[in-house]
Amino acid sequence: MRLVYFTHSLESCWNHGNAHFLRGVLREFLLRSHEVATWQPAQAWSLENLLRDHGPAGLDAFRTAYPELQAHIYDSEADLAEAVDGAALVVVHEWNEPWLVAALGRMRRNGGRFVLLFHDTHHRAVSDPDAIRHFDLDGYDGVLAFGETLAAVYRQWGWGDRVYVWHEAADTRLFHPPAEETRREGLVWIGNWGDDERSEELEHFLLAPAQAASLALDIHGVRYPDKALRTLAAYGARFRGWLPNARAPEKFARHLATVHVPRRFYVDRLPGIPTIRVFEALACGIPLICSPWQDTERLFHPGEDYLVAHDSAAMTRHLTAIRHDADLRASLVASGLDTIRVRHTCAHRAAELLSIHGGLQGVPMAMEASS
Repeated sequence: MRLVYFTHSLESCWNHGNAHFLRGVLREFLLRSHEVATWQPAQAWSLENLLRDHGPAGLDAFRTAYPELQAHIYDSEADLAEAVDGAALVVVHEWNEPWLVAALGRMRRNGGRFVLLFHDTHHRAVSDPDAIRHFDLDGYDGVLAFGETLAAVYRQWGWGDRVYVWHEAADTRLFHPPAEETRREGLVWIGNWGDDERSEELEHFLLAPAQAASLALDIHGVRYPDKALRTLAAYGARFRGWLPNARAPEKFARHLATVHVPRRFYVDRLPGIPTIRVFEALACGIPLICSPWQDTERLFHPGEDYLVAHDSAAMTRHLTAIRHDADLRASLVASGLDTIRVRHTCAHRAAELLSIHGGLQGVPMAMEASS
């Protein structure tokens, strides 16, 4: 089978979390002897920022970890018919331009012999619904939503049984515990500051508890304004800057624990969607503590795979316990690893996508969602 995927960027994970999951899934397709083609825009915002900050060397980690993956470049003059030639399945991520989304829909509607899916991995459907509704999805066979609560939004928009829950997952060929354990110290957090979507939560559930538990804290990420950097410094946290996602496992391997602090939209409006960080941390065998979020789809075993802190004091207690209790650390690691390996690898998701594709073959395409 030939899979064609249109992404914002395959090469850059600079503030582009979809690249994490996409790389792992595409590799799984290649390992199953499928043909894969990835297309990204000529002026990908994520890639431009990466190259501006780090130059070509910023791509080294990706190229070393995924030598089999390469991206084609498209612009407004691209021959899209050639790009999808021979494809059985075409997937278009929501971080693409509306003109591209519409053009591929027209091709499918006008006789394109491929299954066409729209892939949504963001909270814009609830935080900025007009931005998503602006996409012309007439001609698309279905929608891939990275959580049930997001899928429910598309059902309300008229997609019915043509929206499929397709969670993110860990690329366990890269994200796994270290082959040999070495000394672990302190706490690590990998994430972007962003647009104040969780600034208060980071102070409440990460910075203050780490300081109270006397745990050194290393922070990796981008888009930290000066005010945020001053806040980090006030709590004694060490800001390490951007980290290529392919190097996250080695950072996890050096630390005692990590923390998950979801953005507000994933707590209030799209509960049950953990985002990629939970999958990757558990796959690497590092104890994880989460600020409150509802695992409404029962993806994990809260209290066994990870600990949940309902306030700052509870986070401090959990961090202190993990620091001093080796048995607790070992129990969390074993349970989290087992859950990932049984349910949440990119190999699982590749199989799920193949199943979705198989179910849609020969089925009349969906028309544009109703207003």
